[in-house]
Amino acid sequence: MIYFDNSATTKPYREILDSFTKVSLDYFGNPSSLHNLGVQAENLLSRARNQTAELLNVKPAEILFTSGGTESNNLAIKGTAMKYRSRGKHIITTNIEHASVYAAMEQLAELGFEISYVKVNSKGIIELENLEKAIRPDTILVSVIHVNNEVGTVQPIKEISRLLEEHPKVMFHVDHVQGVAKVPLDLHDCRIDFCSFSGHKFHGLKGTGALYMREGVSISPLLSGGSQELRVRSGTENVAGMVAMSKALRFSLEKHQQQLPNMLKIHDYLRKELSNITGVTIHTPNEQIAPHILNFSVKGFKAEVFVHFLEQKGIFISTTSACSSKKKAISKTLLAMGIPDEVAESAVRVSLSYESTMQEAETFIAAVSIAIKQLGEVMK
Repeated sequence: MIYFDNSATTKPYREILDSFTKVSLDYFGNPSSLHNLGVQAENLLSRARNQTAELLNVKPAEILFTSGGTESNNLAIKGTAMKYRSRGKHIITTNIEHASVYAAMEQLAELGFEISYVKVNSKGIIELENLEKAIRPDTILVSVIHVNNEVGTVQPIKEISRLLEEHPKVMFHVDHVQGVAKVPLDLHDCRIDFCSFSGHKFHGLKGTGALYMREGVSISPLLSGGSQELRVRSGTENVAGMVAMSKALRFSLEKHQQQLPNMLKIHDYLRKELSNITGVTIHTPNEQIAPHILNFSVKGFKAEVFVHFLEQKGIFISTTSACSSKKKAISKTLLAMGIPDEVAESAVRVSLSYESTMQEAETFIAAVSIAIKQLGEVMK
């Protein structure tokens, strides 16, 4: 099996599963309980928080554990909107955000907030002057995805943060779900107020995540109850999941240091070989991109047909974002980049991990050539 759909989810490391099992069996107490089992669980949760914070170069009190990227995005966006609605009801985002951000914005629009969507250029990058023009006296939040989950473009987060320094009352949220352990991001240097993470994107477990919340800022909770997670996110904590996630983050950051050159080599090989195949159009730009994502179209083929053909060969890739793929809708990101509908509807995404090999890449290229030939003959 060749698994090239790591932007959708990653395979958990064996050590991560072992940690989850051990904590679940041996330290199953509720971390809010006063007895020793509860204290043990609380200590493990604190250690996981401390390790996560250390790896991200932030303070432990700035890390809130969540159930994943979707919850982190919703908590940052809706929590900020509710907290600062008396200051203003204008929010800025881009037109290439993840579905969890889009949906949150749409819901806020129904509640009377005004949302401005800054367009991207043909390379999938927002232009700072357009963002600056969108800022108003009643703007309370700017939310921008760091690494686009479909084409891999990297937004100029540091430059955006410098622009927002001139607007100190505007909060800054970054969806860093696809960038973790692939594209470095200095949360403090970039003056980020909120940053979203998801454990299953870096070989942790599904249902685990975190939200960085800069010290000194506050938001309105979305979940009411026992006042866990600094009174921002109530609910009994998933201790085993968070221990596993902090360990997965450590492993993945170590892999980044060791295996990034190999991932870049594979990415370059795939781009070069795909560009030499007749009928293939590559949508991921040549620069300002993440090392693990490559998006391309094959002229004349429906994306889902191409994906299923490769699946029969034991190769797994995807069409669009996993959160949108079953809707069979054309990629909003590609349309925003000006890609014609008939080209965008045939787009597929390859996404690597540090476990991917050059041999797998070579097998994939050969399978693409065979797929184009055989599907082309069927369609004649």
